[in-house]
Amino acid sequence: MPTQKKLAQTRARRGYRVRNRIRKFAAGRPRLTVFRSNKHTYAQLIDDVAGRTLAAASTAESASGGKAAGDADSAKKVGQLIAERAKEAGVTEVVFDRGRYAFHGRVAAVAQGARDGGLSF
Repeated sequence: MPTQKKLAQTRARRGYRVRNRIRKFAAGRPRLTVFRSNKHTYAQLIDDVAGRTLAAASTAESASGGKAAGDADSAKKVGQLIAERAKEAGVTEVVFDRGRYAFHGRVAAVAQGARDGGLSF
């Protein structure tokens, strides 16, 4: 059984590997990155050239009392919200950074919500 330190190193390595792969396709486009915890889903639009966050959205900011915020439906709403905020910032094309997570479930729901909101990857 791997130790916690080994698991953390493996997860970090996987994140670096994904991020390096998407750098090839970035070509000046902002990066839409996703983080998911057990309770919430977070999305950020990051301009790597300037080193700043252009927009952010999460289920934590609009979590209703009693409603589960860690499901795919809430994640899709986060994707739509980040797309809306990206349009306000003047961004229409992004590169999707899934981080260390598989493109499945909530991560795929964020991507689908962002596409439905008008962002193109």
